[in-house]
Amino acid sequence: MTDIEIPEGMPKWMADHVRQYIGSGGAEGHMWASASVGGPGLLPTLLLTTTGRRSGKMRVMPLIYGESGGSYVIVASKGGAPKHPAWYLNLDAAPEVGVQVATERFTTKARTASGEERRRLWKQMVNIYPPYADYQKKTDREIPVVVLDPIRNG
Repeated sequence: MTDIEIPEGMPKWMADHVRQYIGSGGAEGHMWASASVGGPGLLPTLLLTTTGRRSGKMRVMPLIYGESGGSYVIVASKGGAPKHPAWYLNLDAAPEVGVQVATERFTTKARTASGEERRRLWKQMVNIYPPYADYQKKTDREIPVVVLDPIRNG
């Protein structure tokens, strides 16, 4: 995975998490001890690899996830910032993205949930990570809920 970059400006604790996850082949890092940064405890995380829409470079981001019907669900919160995170803009431009969940690596097609599906998945993700509700209150944008549908070969 040497061709994948950790984005510039990623906080050290996050970059360390990515390095641990990748370095252990997913044996460590899947269940993230969020309490070290004020979170609610152990949270399931995946590694999302997108292709930079301008740079063309592959970038990796650790994200909290949920599951729904064989797909994975992530939230483009950026802590409630006014703009979407770069990784979301990247997957919006090129929706075929790499995912690692624990030791399993595969390709998915990303899509932004809407309507009833978004409402249901937003509630599920807030149950997993309650600060998402506070993040939504901090911004005027609707925080995207992204579904990662695994691409099945054959």
